[in-house]
Amino acid sequence: MKNKWLRVLLPVVVVLIWLVGAAVGGPTFGRLEEVSSNDQASFLPASAESTEAGELQQRFSDSDAIPAVIVAESDTVIGPQDLGSYAELGATLGGVEGLEPPAEGAPAVAGPIPSEDGFAVQYIAFVSSDAELTEVVGELRSILDDELPDGVTGYVTGPAGLTNDLVDAFSGIDGILLAVALGAVFVILLAVYRSIVLPFLVLLTSVFALATSILLIFGLAKLDVIQLSGQSQGILSILVIGAATDYALLLVARFREALAGNATKWEAMRVAYRGSFEPILASGATVILGLLCLLFSDLNSNRSLGPIAAIGIAFSLAAALTLLPALLLLFGRAAFWPLVPRYDPEAAAVVAPHHGRHAAPTGAGPETGLERLKGLWRRVALLVARRPRVLWIASLLILAAGALGLTQLQANGVPQSAVILTPSNAVDGQEALARHFDAGSGSPVYVVAPEADQAATLEVVTAQEGISDAALTTDPSGAAVIEDGQVLISGTLEYQADSEQAEDVVRELRTALDDASPEALVGGVTAVAIDTNDTALADLVKIIPIVLGVILVVLVILLRSVLAPVLLVASVALSYATALGVSAVVFNNVFGFAGADASVPLFGFVFLVALGVDYNIFLMTRVREESLRIGTRPGILRGLGVTGGVITSAGVVLAATFAALGVIPILFLAQIAFIVAFGVLLDTILVRSLLIPALSYDIGPKIWWPSKLGRVPSPR
Repeated sequence: MKNKWLRVLLPVVVVLIWLVGAAVGGPTFGRLEEVSSNDQASFLPASAESTEAGELQQRFSDSDAIPAVIVAESDTVIGPQDLGSYAELGATLGGVEGLEPPAEGAPAVAGPIPSEDGFAVQYIAFVSSDAELTEVVGELRSILDDELPDGVTGYVTGPAGLTNDLVDAFSGIDGILLAVALGAVFVILLAVYRSIVLPFLVLLTSVFALATSILLIFGLAKLDVIQLSGQSQGILSILVIGAATDYALLLVARFREALAGNATKWEAMRVAYRGSFEPILASGATVILGLLCLLFSDLNSNRSLGPIAAIGIAFSLAAALTLLPALLLLFGRAAFWPLVPRYDPEAAAVVAPHHGRHAAPTGAGPETGLERLKGLWRRVALLVARRPRVLWIASLLILAAGALGLTQLQANGVPQSAVILTPSNAVDGQEALARHFDAGSGSPVYVVAPEADQAATLEVVTAQEGISDAALTTDPSGAAVIEDGQVLISGTLEYQADSEQAEDVVRELRTALDDASPEALVGGVTAVAIDTNDTALADLVKIIPIVLGVILVVLVILLRSVLAPVLLVASVALSYATALGVSAVVFNNVFGFAGADASVPLFGFVFLVALGVDYNIFLMTRVREESLRIGTRPGILRGLGVTGGVITSAGVVLAATFAALGVIPILFLAQIAFIVAFGVLLDTILVRSLLIPALSYDIGPKIWWPSKLGRVPSPR
């Protein structure tokens, strides 16, 4: 009686614990923006030249205000007689609360500055760091809409305008993203399981994992232990929902299978849990360790995403291994209503997992491992048995052909004006600015140099092609401002500060200054973009081998083999190259993107390799289990057959959840969404279904080398 009550109460207690955690963490979901930052400069390491220059630059000003460039573009020429009304507009703009003068006694808004062609005027304003950026920019744009005459269009651009529009693109998107992801998962689960109850249980597991993980992440971000950004928020939601659903589907599949061979739900759960615990734990550990490899990144944005995403996966793992079993035990067979699995005593021998060190094969051919398989996956398994070599060679050729698209990958960063995929006043303003003024107005290049080198440094900056004018920072008397033995020189770029041409100018300037003043440091918006891209590319070269090494070690421990893990890691790496190559072709020729963020290849690699290995873990752990019972080749066929449905549905779910990132109008996330969604489907349909099973079948028992299982002959 005591055990009976314990069995009843235990699932209830587990569900209540998760319910409390979700109830506390859920409301925090809408408050993540309070502890989130989208400032690109804050993501750079302290050792970056632009970071050092920025810190030194602050000494020359008591303000860390963000510059805003205000442009009024007219359809007709703005004559001298019109400048009076534009001066009045400047005074009105200067009255907006939250702006601060660049110097004591100076106006809050400088201008109007007429363009040489006479079709535009420009103002420069500075938004206080203490002000609410969105409110200030919104008020400036509202005044322009109200005060400018017909035929004149106003824009607020520059760093303040672009940052505001970037924040707006993320603002309020969490709820939409979550709804789209959960909706897609629900529809897929409903179609796969044709059950009314089960999709809700799986989604509840995912939502509770997300809500509780957010509680911890919010606290760590509040304490400045981790740095949260809008990108991290979006990726966290998708990653937790997708991973928790994947782990849940594996347990659900084993539970449904076990219900056919066990009379009670408790015994069925015992069998299912024993068979799925190891692969789920190994899959979660692989993803967590892969994500934590981002801690080796020199970019703060990459380094912070590692622990944030790893925390999310840890909660997904915990929910799949505790909350979901409790829910399934509470509902029992009714969880699959109306297609309730019935008890079949003959199925017991098939579903019970083998846990001995070794068992001799019991079958005499492929049919031994296929006796209970039906439908599509039986046909796929038979195809693998009949033409293994043809299948794996053809699969390799397809993957290699797709990987050729890597030659079209343009991952050197994109202009900030191309980051936002929806209409943006700031982006339009940048284009208007480029039409009538030096496009780099409002985002100058800053050079901090020793006082002794000020003349030589100023000469180099002034002579640099692509910089229209340069000036030394001076006090009201006209003398150079000197701080700690250094001077500050600013230069106006002829190109947009975040353009490729501007980056070329800054790189050339840095090279020229190496001779004139080796201690001079170049900073500013363009320098930040250069250092970010260079650091991201260096991270890619450094982190890829670390991630592959970590995953290889996990697989060796899990499969008690060396050859199989090496082949699995190699297949996933090739699949990643194919996904990235195909994506590059699509980005350039279908979507017409200006390029790719420099961090896209790294994030795509970490997500695809870590998550792609999940499906190989699900497959090969079951193959090993069956191989111990019926031999390697029959075990491969049966393992492929019994995991085919669940892994395919899990892959479709994960692809759909990552595709949901596309609702966020940010180039980086749209590209990650496509790369991961396509790559996961590629892994699910081609690599896991054909390449790995066919290659393993062709190799035979030696796939388990050097374990004892690899020395046991397997019948063909």
